Amino acid sequence: MEFLLVLPRFKKQLITAMVDAICLPITFILAIWLRYDTFNLALFSQYFWLIIAVPLVAVPIFIRIGLYRAVIRYIDQKIIGVVFIGVTLSVLGLAFIGIMTHIIAPSRAVFGIYWAGALLYVGASRFLARAYLVGVDRNEDTVKIAIYGAGSAGAHLATALRSSGAYTCVAFIDDNKSLHGSLIAGIAVSSPDKLAELITRLNIKEVLLAMPTISKARQKQVLDHLEAYKIRIKVTPSIKSLVNGELRVQDIRDVEIEDLLGRDTVEPDARLLAACITGKNVMVTGAGGSIGSELCRQILAQRPAQLVLLEMSEFALYAIEQELSALRQTTQIKCEIIPFLGNIHDAAKLDKIFRAYDINTLYHTAAYKHVPLVEHNPIEGIRNNVFGTLRLAQAAMAAQVNHFVLISTDKAVRPTNVMGATKRLAELILQACARRQSATRFCMVRFGNVLGSSGSVVPLFRKQIMQGGPITLTHPEITRYFMTIPEAAQLVLQAGAMGEGGDVFVLDMGEPVRIIDLARRMVHLCGLEVKSETTPEGSIEINHVGLRPGEKLYEELLIGDNVEGTSHPLIMRAQESEIPWDLLQLSLQQLDAACAAFDHQQVRALLQQLVLEYEPQCGIEDFIWQAKLAAPEAPLSNTVLH
Repeated sequence: MEFLLVLPRFKKQLITAMVDAICLPITFILAIWLRYDTFNLALFSQYFWLIIAVPLVAVPIFIRIGLYRAVIRYIDQKIIGVVFIGVTLSVLGLAFIGIMTHIIAPSRAVFGIYWAGALLYVGASRFLARAYLVGVDRNEDTVKIAIYGAGSAGAHLATALRSSGAYTCVAFIDDNKSLHGSLIAGIAVSSPDKLAELITRLNIKEVLLAMPTISKARQKQVLDHLEAYKIRIKVTPSIKSLVNGELRVQDIRDVEIEDLLGRDTVEPDARLLAACITGKNVMVTGAGGSIGSELCRQILAQRPAQLVLLEMSEFALYAIEQELSALRQTTQIKCEIIPFLGNIHDAAKLDKIFRAYDINTLYHTAAYKHVPLVEHNPIEGIRNNVFGTLRLAQAAMAAQVNHFVLISTDKAVRPTNVMGATKRLAELILQACARRQSATRFCMVRFGNVLGSSGSVVPLFRKQIMQGGPITLTHPEITRYFMTIPEAAQLVLQAGAMGEGGDVFVLDMGEPVRIIDLARRMVHLCGLEVKSETTPEGSIEINHVGLRPGEKLYEELLIGDNVEGTSHPLIMRAQESEIPWDLLQLSLQQLDAACAAFDHQQVRALLQQLVLEYEPQCGIEDFIWQAKLAAPEAPLSNTVLH
């Protein structure tokens, strides 16, 4: 029978019509037999021409109503209505022929019995064929799954998965008690409390969440419940793709960490999003980075006149420029995209860009962000994060850029590492610049870790799990704030529009997350177990390797308690200490000279003098090895400090 599966579509339809043309007359003969309770040839000869007319009436009607266009493998309960209409019309047509031709005085009971028999035959034959075809699709490699959610999304998903050959749905799970015990697409719906029994009895390997419309908080509750079963959890695509029949197996994804945060996004303020972007010339530094690239995508959606990209990585610049160009063409947005390969140290180039393209709004994301690397390369961290920001700010002020938004970090709060200290010093520089003039509005947006960024632990953990472990964790008590990249970028754009000059905005990151809990959940939701003293049969170990140089156990978002709300519920404005430009200028000149001389002792002393909250975690000996690089060289030009 498998040869039928490879036949062209038209031949399959022709075979189905021929089978109906044979079986429907037989059904009519059985109806006559049941009516008269005898198999009399003389009696059947009276109905001969009606028996001949049965397929000639029914098959054209079935063709007209589209019964043969239905793909048997994917039919559902909706086909019952089509069968009912087709059979009823064919019976009425047959009765009309019998009456009008006066072949016999037809018995109404014969037509009634034939109508019921034809309904049974046509409907049952389709569903039996579907069951056979689905069975053919199932092979040894098919993964047995349960679908959590017996609503329309779950039903569409079960139907769509029949064609994939990769999954076999053997159970539905739903919280709605009224659905328990019912059948959807022939599959029983059970309570979540019975999941453990179902996993064992039906050999379920994965659970697919088919609840695309529930809140993130509710989804987190479901995931919390499923985590205890140590079974692989996956999330289905949007309901739109299911309804439109666009589901692909690769669209079914693993649970992401953002699914575990239970954080519902707040609807953005369209007015704030557009205020500094729509119809304006916008520039993004570090445009190819994780935050910078997402800012570019969201900025483009707000339809700026021009979008200028500055990036020192050739590949990163190429990738984001190609992506934005394709996005612009798809969405038919009229915006000129100008990519520049360069860095924020080139003051002359910055000046030319600002003036040539009349930049209105600048988003500054270019920075060295990896704590251990900056800790071991403090001079480069200071040159890039501090003096690069200073040169950019001065070029912006000279060109009278309207808005300058710095992407800062929670590591700038009471920093224990060079990276955090440099970001706090960058904040202090922009605050001082804001007090010197009013043409350019400087503001800073401070937030914690973003999921999926180049420095996030999540991609590392996922890679380690896929490799069979171990997961390397710095400390069992380490906690971090987390936010998705799209949400962070969206809030940055809105916060930037609120800036009045020297503002430090802090994003509401929700509750901090223990990294070890995050690692365990990632293991469990992959259907695996953490190997420990209590679970020696586990397959993934978690090894504690100690805090990295400059790393803190806990991150903070505020230096003090002086914070006030804004018009946005997730954006706060912090009031923090500043340094007047006259004092800051002198210290920056000294810091510049110390960097040029590779004088690490002086560099650290000046950082501590400028950033009062900076308490180095590492001793100077931890990175004094860079002193070997010290050699006479021309100091960085001090002219930019005036």
